[in-house]
Amino acid sequence: MRQATDAYIHSSNDLIEDAFSNCFLEEFKTILEGGAKEPLYVPADAGKGLNTLHYREDYLSSALHEVAHWCLAGDARRKRIDFGYWYFPEGRSVMQQAKFQSVEARPQALEWLFSLACNCDFQLSLDNHGDLGICDTEKFALSVAHEARTFVLKGLPNRAKSFFMELTRSFDTGLIPSEIHIEASLLL
Repeated sequence: MRQATDAYIHSSNDLIEDAFSNCFLEEFKTILEGGAKEPLYVPADAGKGLNTLHYREDYLSSALHEVAHWCLAGDARRKRIDFGYWYFPEGRSVMQQAKFQSVEARPQALEWLFSLACNCDFQLSLDNHGDLGICDTEKFALSVAHEARTFVLKGLPNRAKSFFMELTRSFDTGLIPSEIHIEASLLL
Protein backbone atom coordinates (compact mmCIF):
# COMPACT_ATOMS: atom_id res chain seq x y z
CA MET A 1 0.00 0.00 0.00
CA ARG A 2 1.01 3.59 -0.59
CA GLN A 3 2.56 5.40 2.34
CA ALA A 4 0.86 8.77 2.76
CA THR A 5 3.28 11.63 3.35
CA ASP A 6 0.71 14.38 3.91
CA ALA A 7 -0.08 15.69 7.37
CA TYR A 8 -3.55 14.25 6.94
CA ILE A 9 -3.33 10.49 6.49
CA HIS A 10 -6.16 8.77 4.63
CA SER A 11 -6.97 5.12 5.03
CA SER A 12 -7.12 3.08 1.83
CA ASN A 13 -10.90 3.16 2.02
CA ASP A 14 -10.89 6.96 2.26
CA LEU A 15 -8.64 7.12 -0.79
CA ILE A 16 -10.98 4.85 -2.75
CA GLU A 17 -14.09 6.76 -1.68
CA ASP A 18 -12.39 10.05 -2.59
CA ALA A 19 -11.26 8.64 -5.95
CA PHE A 20 -14.83 7.53 -6.68
CA SER A 21 -16.24 10.95 -5.75
CA ASN A 22 -13.60 12.72 -7.82
CA CYS A 23 -14.66 10.69 -10.85
CA PHE A 24 -18.41 10.37 -10.46
CA LEU A 25 -19.99 12.68 -7.90
CA GLU A 26 -20.50 15.65 -10.18
CA GLU A 27 -21.61 13.90 -13.37
CA PHE A 28 -23.39 10.84 -11.96
CA LYS A 29 -24.44 12.16 -8.52
CA THR A 30 -23.15 8.94 -6.96
CA ILE A 31 -21.10 8.29 -3.83
CA LEU A 32 -19.30 5.23 -2.47
CA GLU A 33 -19.88 4.51 1.20
CA GLY A 34 -18.54 1.79 3.50
CA GLY A 35 -19.94 0.35 6.70
CA ALA A 36 -22.83 -1.68 5.28
CA LYS A 37 -23.65 -5.17 6.52
CA GLU A 38 -24.13 -6.19 2.89
CA PRO A 39 -23.19 -4.40 -0.34
CA LEU A 40 -26.06 -2.58 -2.02
CA TYR A 41 -26.58 0.06 -4.71
CA VAL A 42 -29.42 2.49 -3.97
CA PRO A 43 -30.43 4.96 -6.69
CA ALA A 44 -31.67 8.38 -5.65
CA ASP A 45 -35.44 8.85 -5.57
CA ALA A 46 -36.67 10.50 -8.79
CA GLY A 47 -33.34 12.23 -9.35
CA LYS A 48 -33.36 13.88 -5.90
CA GLY A 49 -30.35 13.37 -3.69
CA LEU A 50 -27.41 11.10 -4.36
CA ASN A 51 -27.15 7.57 -5.63
CA THR A 52 -25.26 5.53 -3.04
CA LEU A 53 -23.06 2.53 -3.64
CA HIS A 54 -22.66 0.78 -0.29
CA TYR A 55 -19.83 -1.67 0.31
CA ARG A 56 -19.42 -4.18 3.08
CA GLU A 57 -18.05 -2.91 6.37
CA ASP A 58 -14.59 -1.53 5.61
CA TYR A 59 -13.44 -4.18 3.18
CA LEU A 60 -11.31 -2.73 0.41
CA SER A 61 -12.14 -5.67 -1.84
CA SER A 62 -15.87 -5.09 -1.36
CA ALA A 63 -15.48 -1.43 -2.33
CA LEU A 64 -13.56 -2.29 -5.49
CA HIS A 65 -15.97 -5.09 -6.38
CA GLU A 66 -19.03 -2.87 -6.03
CA VAL A 67 -17.39 -0.12 -8.07
CA ALA A 68 -16.65 -2.70 -10.79
CA HIS A 69 -20.35 -3.60 -10.95
CA TRP A 70 -21.28 0.08 -11.02
CA CYS A 71 -18.80 0.81 -13.84
CA LEU A 72 -20.29 -1.99 -15.94
CA ALA A 73 -23.95 -1.23 -15.24
CA GLY A 74 -25.76 0.67 -17.96
CA ASP A 75 -28.08 3.65 -17.45
CA ALA A 76 -31.20 1.50 -16.94
CA ARG A 77 -29.50 -0.75 -14.37
CA ARG A 78 -28.19 2.27 -12.45
CA LYS A 79 -31.82 3.34 -11.90
CA ARG A 80 -32.67 0.07 -10.11
CA ILE A 81 -31.89 -1.05 -6.57
CA ASP A 82 -28.81 -3.28 -6.64
CA PHE A 83 -28.82 -2.78 -10.43
CA GLY A 84 -31.77 -5.21 -10.63
CA TYR A 85 -29.40 -8.17 -10.20
CA TRP A 86 -30.63 -11.48 -8.84
CA TYR A 87 -28.93 -13.12 -5.92
CA PHE A 88 -29.17 -16.68 -4.67
CA PRO A 89 -27.94 -17.14 -1.11
CA GLU A 90 -26.30 -20.25 0.35
CA GLY A 91 -27.69 -23.46 -1.07
CA ARG A 92 -27.24 -22.69 -4.77
CA SER A 93 -27.53 -25.50 -7.26
CA VAL A 94 -24.67 -26.33 -9.59
CA MET A 95 -26.57 -24.53 -12.39
CA GLN A 96 -27.15 -21.42 -10.26
CA GLN A 97 -23.47 -21.33 -9.31
CA ALA A 98 -22.42 -21.70 -12.96
CA LYS A 99 -24.67 -18.76 -13.89
CA PHE A 100 -23.21 -16.70 -11.03
CA GLN A 101 -19.69 -17.41 -12.29
CA SER A 102 -20.61 -16.52 -15.87
CA VAL A 103 -21.94 -13.09 -14.89
CA GLU A 104 -19.22 -12.44 -12.29
CA ALA A 105 -16.20 -12.92 -14.58
CA ARG A 106 -16.30 -9.37 -16.01
CA PRO A 107 -16.81 -7.50 -12.71
CA GLN A 108 -14.15 -9.59 -10.99
CA ALA A 109 -11.73 -8.96 -13.86
CA LEU A 110 -12.32 -5.24 -13.43
CA GLU A 111 -11.96 -5.54 -9.65
CA TRP A 112 -8.61 -7.29 -10.23
CA LEU A 113 -7.40 -4.41 -12.38
CA PHE A 114 -8.61 -1.88 -9.78
CA SER A 115 -6.71 -3.87 -7.12
CA LEU A 116 -3.55 -3.62 -9.20
CA ALA A 117 -4.07 0.13 -9.51
CA CYS A 118 -4.22 0.30 -5.69
CA ASN A 119 -1.32 -2.11 -5.23
CA CYS A 120 -3.49 -4.37 -3.07
CA ASP A 121 -4.24 -8.06 -3.10
CA PHE A 122 -7.05 -9.57 -5.13
CA GLN A 123 -8.76 -12.90 -4.55
CA LEU A 124 -11.36 -14.58 -6.69
CA SER A 125 -14.74 -14.66 -5.02
CA LEU A 126 -16.88 -17.71 -5.49
CA ASP A 127 -19.33 -16.08 -3.10
CA ASN A 128 -18.64 -18.57 -0.32
CA HIS A 129 -19.52 -21.52 -2.53
CA GLY A 130 -16.00 -22.68 -3.38
CA ASP A 131 -15.89 -25.12 -0.50
CA LEU A 132 -19.16 -26.75 -1.47
CA GLY A 133 -17.71 -28.55 -4.47
CA ILE A 134 -20.24 -27.03 -6.86
CA CYS A 135 -17.85 -24.82 -8.77
CA ASP A 136 -14.72 -25.15 -10.85
CA THR A 137 -12.27 -22.62 -9.41
CA GLU A 138 -9.72 -23.12 -12.16
CA LYS A 139 -12.30 -22.60 -14.90
CA PHE A 140 -13.53 -19.45 -13.16
CA ALA A 141 -9.96 -18.14 -12.81
CA LEU A 142 -9.44 -18.67 -16.55
CA SER A 143 -12.67 -16.78 -17.31
CA VAL A 144 -11.70 -13.85 -15.07
CA ALA A 145 -8.19 -13.75 -16.59
CA HIS A 146 -9.69 -13.84 -20.11
CA GLU A 147 -11.95 -10.88 -19.29
CA ALA A 148 -9.05 -8.97 -17.71
CA ARG A 149 -6.90 -9.58 -20.81
CA THR A 150 -9.75 -8.33 -22.99
CA PHE A 151 -9.94 -5.12 -20.92
CA VAL A 152 -6.17 -4.69 -21.20
CA LEU A 153 -6.11 -5.29 -24.96
CA LYS A 154 -9.30 -3.47 -25.99
CA GLY A 155 -9.41 -0.82 -23.29
CA LEU A 156 -11.46 -0.29 -20.19
CA PRO A 157 -15.02 1.04 -20.39
CA ASN A 158 -15.02 4.83 -19.92
CA ARG A 159 -16.11 4.96 -16.27
CA ALA A 160 -13.79 2.10 -15.35
CA LYS A 161 -10.88 3.81 -17.10
CA SER A 162 -11.52 7.07 -15.25
CA PHE A 163 -11.65 5.26 -11.91
CA PHE A 164 -8.56 3.15 -12.69
CA MET A 165 -6.55 6.24 -13.58
CA GLU A 166 -7.75 8.08 -10.46
CA LEU A 167 -6.71 5.07 -8.33
CA THR A 168 -3.23 5.07 -9.89
CA ARG A 169 -2.92 8.76 -8.95
CA SER A 170 -4.33 8.27 -5.44
CA PHE A 171 -2.14 5.25 -4.69
CA ASP A 172 0.83 6.51 -6.70
CA THR A 173 1.22 3.27 -8.69
CA GLY A 174 1.58 4.81 -12.16
CA LEU A 175 0.09 1.73 -13.84
CA ILE A 176 -1.06 1.92 -17.43
CA PRO A 177 -3.82 -0.59 -18.26
CA SER A 178 -2.39 -1.58 -21.64
CA GLU A 179 0.93 -2.54 -20.00
CA ILE A 180 -0.50 -4.95 -17.41
CA HIS A 181 0.41 -8.61 -17.87
CA ILE A 182 -2.43 -10.97 -16.98
CA GLU A 183 -1.98 -14.63 -16.03
CA ALA A 184 -4.70 -16.90 -14.67
CA SER A 185 -2.11 -18.67 -12.51
CA LEU A 186 -1.90 -15.51 -10.39
CA LEU A 187 -5.49 -16.12 -9.29
CA LEU A 188 -5.06 -19.67 -8.04
